[in-house]
Amino acid sequence: MPVGAEANELLTRSALALLIAMLLDQQVPLERAFSAPYDLAQRLGHEPTAEELAAFDPGELAAVFAQRPALHRFPKAMAARVQELARLIVTGYGGDPAAVWLTAGSGAELLARVSALPGFGEQKAKIFVALLGKQLGVRPPGWREAAGSFGADGSFLSVADICDEESLGQVRSYKKGLKAAGAAASAGSPRQARLRRLAPA
Repeated sequence: MPVGAEANELLTRSALALLIAMLLDQQVPLERAFSAPYDLAQRLGHEPTAEELAAFDPGELAAVFAQRPALHRFPKAMAARVQELARLIVTGYGGDPAAVWLTAGSGAELLARVSALPGFGEQKAKIFVALLGKQLGVRPPGWREAAGSFGADGSFLSVADICDEESLGQVRSYKKGLKAAGAAASAGSPRQARLRRLAPA
């Protein structure tokens, strides 16, 4: 992962930290999202459990997220989403975050479980399945198929493929190309053409 050694060690060891990092990986740099679980533990003075986060006072948890530097661009909303995730883990998996994937019998079941987590849309769920398979050896039958293109061997499409600075650069290059292609497509749309015609010279 593209974070410091201590943050990386926590992500490797703690299933809850990994889930929180993946949840926070939107609208902030990759490094911020994946170092946030370590920073959260530092602010609390210990590594929180799913039960603890589920029972946390929402306002207090939001305040912890908002401490400078904030754990996310939208600290209050993301604190609430992390708490929602923790509550689902408590009610659906007995408080054991790793049970989300360790008890999945197939790639399809794993994808369905991850997709049901708060903040995990279709693409993020597939990326997480790919990350589990590629980096943690969680490979129930059909996991590559469930992960779609993100599960392909030798790809550099997402955080699932990042293991060092070189692979980080390759993933960033891929995403930059996607963004440029999207901007070009948007610029060529009929709406954009009309806007350009109406714009003052």
